[in-house]
Amino acid sequence: MSDPLAARTEPSRSGRGTYRGRPGPGRRATAVSVGRAVCVAAGLVTAYYLLPLDGGNSAGTSALLACGLLAVVVVFWWEVRAVVRSPYPRAKAVEALVPTLVLFLVLFASAYYLLERSTPGSFSEPLTRTDALYFTLATFTTVGFGDITARSQTGRLMTMLQMTGGLLLVGVAARVLAGAVRAALQRQGRVPPPD
Repeated sequence: MSDPLAARTEPSRSGRGTYRGRPGPGRRATAVSVGRAVCVAAGLVTAYYLLPLDGGNSAGTSALLACGLLAVVVVFWWEVRAVVRSPYPRAKAVEALVPTLVLFLVLFASAYYLLERSTPGSFSEPLTRTDALYFTLATFTTVGFGDITARSQTGRLMTMLQMTGGLLLVGVAARVLAGAVRAALQRQGRVPPPD
């Protein structure tokens, strides 16, 4: 008869020990991760609609955008650290991407809304908060229906910044999170299945 504990920790052919008996996140842990992600997303979108965004000047909009982008980087760095320390790094990585992504989108929607308030005519039509969020999502997903377009140079620069940031967020953030998951699994002695 074989020992179940020994089977879990027996060395593989490569000589490294693997821990095959440890299950992935259970239904409860997955539900908690999804619940937290949905609550964070709902909270950020609610804050976007409820916070008083008064039309200021373009310098104020630029300052908001710069501080917001710094906040996106800080939140993402904090989430990557949480992934590395998590007992369920894959679920935590998915949960970590949501606040970073939603914060990025809400930030640009706020900046577009404020730009239209401070410099009317920056877009092809006046933007409400919903219109600004719609334009942000259309730009991020590269759908670009063309019904709302940036007309001013500042609006076009912000849109290009969002496009570049979106590409970086999708490409670099996904790679960094995948590396954090791999590091967490290796630290726990669990080797991910080969790709």
